Amino acid sequence: MKDGYIKVAAATPKITVADVDANGMEIRRLIKEAGKEGVKLLALPELCITGYTCGELFLQSLLLDKAKEELFALARESKDHSMMVVVGVPLKVKGKLFNCAAFLYQGEVLGIVPKTYLPSYSEFYEGRHFASAKMVDGLDYIKLEGYEGDEDFIPFGTKLLFCSEQCQDLVIAAEICEDLWVPEPPSARHAMAGATVIVNPSASVETTTKEAYRRSLVSLQSAKLLCAYIYADAGEGESTTDVVYSAHNLICENGSVLSEAKRFKNEMVISEIDLGKLSAERGRMGTFFPADAGEDYAEIYFSMELEETKLTRYYAKAPFVPGNPVERKLRCDEILSLQAMGLKKRLDHTGCQSAVIGISGGLDSTLALLVTVKAFDMLKLKREQITCITMPCFGTTDRTYNNACELVKALGATLVEIPIQEAVNQHFKDIGQDDSVHDVTYENAQARERTQILMDMANKQNGMVIGTGDMSELALGWATYNGDHMSMYAVNASVPKTLVRHLVHFYADTCGQEKLSEVLMDVLDTPVSPELLPPKDGEISQKTEDLVGPYELHDFFLYYILRFGFPPKKLYRIACRAFDGVYDKEVIYQWLRTFYWRFFSQQFKRSCIPDGPKVGSVALSPRGDLRMPSDASCAMWMKEMDELKEEAGCD
Repeated sequence: MKDGYIKVAAATPKITVADVDANGMEIRRLIKEAGKEGVKLLALPELCITGYTCGELFLQSLLLDKAKEELFALARESKDHSMMVVVGVPLKVKGKLFNCAAFLYQGEVLGIVPKTYLPSYSEFYEGRHFASAKMVDGLDYIKLEGYEGDEDFIPFGTKLLFCSEQCQDLVIAAEICEDLWVPEPPSARHAMAGATVIVNPSASVETTTKEAYRRSLVSLQSAKLLCAYIYADAGEGESTTDVVYSAHNLICENGSVLSEAKRFKNEMVISEIDLGKLSAERGRMGTFFPADAGEDYAEIYFSMELEETKLTRYYAKAPFVPGNPVERKLRCDEILSLQAMGLKKRLDHTGCQSAVIGISGGLDSTLALLVTVKAFDMLKLKREQITCITMPCFGTTDRTYNNACELVKALGATLVEIPIQEAVNQHFKDIGQDDSVHDVTYENAQARERTQILMDMANKQNGMVIGTGDMSELALGWATYNGDHMSMYAVNASVPKTLVRHLVHFYADTCGQEKLSEVLMDVLDTPVSPELLPPKDGEISQKTEDLVGPYELHDFFLYYILRFGFPPKKLYRIACRAFDGVYDKEVIYQWLRTFYWRFFSQQFKRSCIPDGPKVGSVALSPRGDLRMPSDASCAMWMKEMDELKEEAGCD
């Protein structure tokens, strides 16, 4: 459970209906298999000790007695494994038969959760055999004949929380099959009472289209409850007299499917749940926990040794960008609309009928122009009223200059060229700057001169300066204070650099204009650069990613630091996994250290950024997501980075 990870599994035994001995052997096999994989929590299907499809045999005392004996035997066997096992079993309690999920750990039956909602429609008729958990008067403590554990009485009821003594974020609860499918599932109460992991032993009948619905149901429940959800489904071995079971096992976390079984294979699926991530999400959501949520719950504590969990789960290199091409297109279309709607409202509110953009031929200004065009089209304003100003200076190359001009022409906006070399050289003379010294003053003077021109042109036209800087640049502070840092509305302020590329690419693919598409594709192929230093042999000499590091790394860091509050060691660990084979460990370490230093030291720039629309789950606005002091110390983060030096192979 190092870094908040715990390895979990959902498995389907190939049961034999009503043959408890055979089923017990199969369950033992799966427990041993899971143990070899380092699993700490194993979920098994509903009534798997007997088989779900026993029908009238559930009224036979021999079957019930044998099932209870097998449950105790499995509990004793659990002593050999540092693993919580949740298994489905029919149990008679105080004269009534219940469909139960039993929690087994270290030789004990820690607790038993009965099923609440019993389906008695279509092919189901559980109400014929079982009693609902509603018949239990709250929490009970029961004694089962033949059970020899450390405690004589076993907690019995739906409101049980199984809590790790070593990891406060590991709190497990259960609901059974149909419990999830009703309008108010018990898992909602469990989560509000503190459960971070929901286990569901299930026997879900397979019919056409049900697979997709089941997947959506489980993943959405994990998203709603900000929890992990382990769904163990009955499969091959159950009776097929009238229906078929598919063993559709699922492990979901906060809306994501971490692992999923192929149907009809009786597979064991394994993944790692990130409890730290879930805890961070819940910490953000102040509305999640009612004050009295856990008042009538019993907390059952267990001791599980903390150890490193080998990671097998997938981490996308670009967390801001959907991996699925279809989903990515939809996301790009949506984000462009969000950006344009934000600008549309601001233009409409202020009565501005013109906009001014500094156009450089780079990615960010290109996206800002595309968004502005979309907003103007929404307002039915003429595109000629968008003034795009190109301001060539010492670092401007023919490639970016020509792309800027062609882009404006293709979109039907108005192009104005204002060279700034003479004005900047005069400024150098005024402040005593040697123009042969290419320092920060040399660079920033150009950025501020451009911003002055944009602002004054906007005043002249009664228009609005549209900001071009993106969220990745804001996170790193890679902007000139009161230069390109400033505008009247910043349409790209919450769009990370890795996503900017896809938005421009999407526009190129869907614009229906061959010439425009060609220009956009060349913009995408141009190295990211502020072009503030003279070119070498006509080519860009100042490449941003050579100076501050790869944006794909910085966007990865940004996402997990701000979205989930990951500390350096955990972030470094998952970055090494995500970028394995792309960057060496020492390279990842180097740029992670750079990110932390720049993120803390440059907050003063973010504290006064212009308005701009939030488009995703991470944003840097001081009025919204990031209320951070400009003088906060990064000493603790740097100390943890120092502790990583040896692991990263750095001196």
